[in-house]
Amino acid sequence: MSEADDRTREMSRETARPRPRSGVNPGRLWAGGVATAVIAALIALVGLLILQVLLQIPYLAPAVSEPLDGWAAAQSLAIWAAVAGLAATGLAHLLLVAVPSPMSYFGWIAGLLTALAAVSPLILTEQPWTVRIATAVIHLVIGMSIISLVTTTVTSATNRA
Repeated sequence: MSEADDRTREMSRETARPRPRSGVNPGRLWAGGVATAVIAALIALVGLLILQVLLQIPYLAPAVSEPLDGWAAAQSLAIWAAVAGLAATGLAHLLLVAVPSPMSYFGWIAGLLTALAAVSPLILTEQPWTVRIATAVIHLVIGMSIISLVTTTVTSATNRA
């Protein structure tokens, strides 16, 4: 037998071995998810400070038809932003273990939900346009930051083979 035959047998053994699957480090993923939730809540607070203190524009909470001022608006938006960050992490984790090309699906789902959150204040109320646009911009910035941070976290928490 020649060396070529030996190499052929060795190559066929290598291709017969199953390739290792990509893995997710759940601890790292969820630590990044918690950090994303904190950052999203802080973005909400800073956005409200800019709106209400510098620009003198009230915030239109998603579940309320009247604008909210002060601490109630800050609490509401910060809590919802943190919940959105954790929900996005959960969605990413589910997609990572369940579907092919998980980040493509994540981008579409999270992007469409962000668009929905940004557009809804524009069409679901009859408040002044300044209030509606300001609320939409805050929702858009929060959603974009969550998408960016969760995508970065997923990249760091997975090892693709």
